[in-house]
Amino acid sequence: MPEFSDFLTGLVGAGPARDWLEMAAGTGAAKAMLISLPRLQSVNLAYGKTAGDQVLVEMAHRIREFAESEIGPDTLIARLAGGQFLIAARGTIDGDRWHYLAEALGRVIGNVQTVEDEALHLVPRIALADAQAGDNGETIIDRLAQAAAQLERLPGRRVMWADEGETVPGGSIALLEADLLGAMHRDEIAILFQPQFDIRTGALSGAEALARWQHPRFGRIAAETLFAVADRGDHVAQLSHHIARRALALAARWPAGPLRMSLNITAEDFAQGDVAGRVRTLLAQSGFAASRLTLEITEQSLIGDFDASALALRALADDGVQIALDDFGTGYSNFRALKVLPLDTLKLDRSLVRDIAHDPRDRAIVAAMIAMARTLDLKVIAEGIETEAQLAILGELGCDLFQGFLRAGPVSPQEFADLAAEQSPLLL
Repeated sequence: MPEFSDFLTGLVGAGPARDWLEMAAGTGAAKAMLISLPRLQSVNLAYGKTAGDQVLVEMAHRIREFAESEIGPDTLIARLAGGQFLIAARGTIDGDRWHYLAEALGRVIGNVQTVEDEALHLVPRIALADAQAGDNGETIIDRLAQAAAQLERLPGRRVMWADEGETVPGGSIALLEADLLGAMHRDEIAILFQPQFDIRTGALSGAEALARWQHPRFGRIAAETLFAVADRGDHVAQLSHHIARRALALAARWPAGPLRMSLNITAEDFAQGDVAGRVRTLLAQSGFAASRLTLEITEQSLIGDFDASALALRALADDGVQIALDDFGTGYSNFRALKVLPLDTLKLDRSLVRDIAHDPRDRAIVAAMIAMARTLDLKVIAEGIETEAQLAILGELGCDLFQGFLRAGPVSPQEFADLAAEQSPLLL
């Protein structure tokens, strides 16, 4: 990877990005995508350059998190200029897969964020290109830029290939939408469990339920892309319900005891209404105890009708369900949630803890968040823990729980059962 050179975002800059593309094309095939934010200039004009910089930093965070989780570690993530970002990956990645990854990234970028207490949706335009031997970095970026400019003149189009005839725009996404309904019907969406551990004792405390889809043509489809496909077909609430039903049925086989399961609740779940009633029905059908369930919400999921969502969560809290505020400290943030919602836990985003071992400012920020949580009588869980140094610092600061590859990545239901058995054979 080239060295970071964009001071504002911490991403690779334009020059090193061109060099990386040229080397990748020279050693074999590579795919690239150019992400443009056409409305960034409007943000600068309306709110000032400081607000525009805030938007760019948040966009960089979303793009980096998506690329690292959905594409892989050996991926170029760069800011070229203004509101233009670049992602590129080596290897013969299927064109259809690259296309639907762009669609999924567009959904992530388009999630609401706030600027001066106003909610903004910045919908990107994403140009795609296939870099082959003989290409150079400049020509690849130029082809991408031309496609991005063409996209801005085509209302309703969000993704386009720079190379004529590379793929039918949106064709793979349409196929995935149709396949998704059948996959849910046939229970082909696999449930994985991300183990969570007590920082003080190292004991297994529970798991977060995640979803994966091993598609016969497109390969592994992780949660963010899976939900992007569902979003295009207006099937997010149906997919969320399917995941919750399957996860609760699996967790009901866990031994009686302290292990908790966390489920994510989406904005579409709240938009459907009667969240409390549907969660209660799923709990009754599965036999899983409400007192062992944690619902993870983000502030973005509450924007549609904050007051109605708060009422539904309070009803579930009265049943014994715990509520965790996910992605705390990143993106959209409103301290009203800490005051109004029946929260039990704050979940620190991985971006907050990544550099705490060598960045005093990051450590001070995390310390302040944990101290605030303590004042509010809330537990704190940190995600994305990969080193012993991170874990030691979080323990010193008073964090309660953690999850991450330091101890375990997402595992199958059987592997989670084995993990619980290794820790306490008497539990199973």
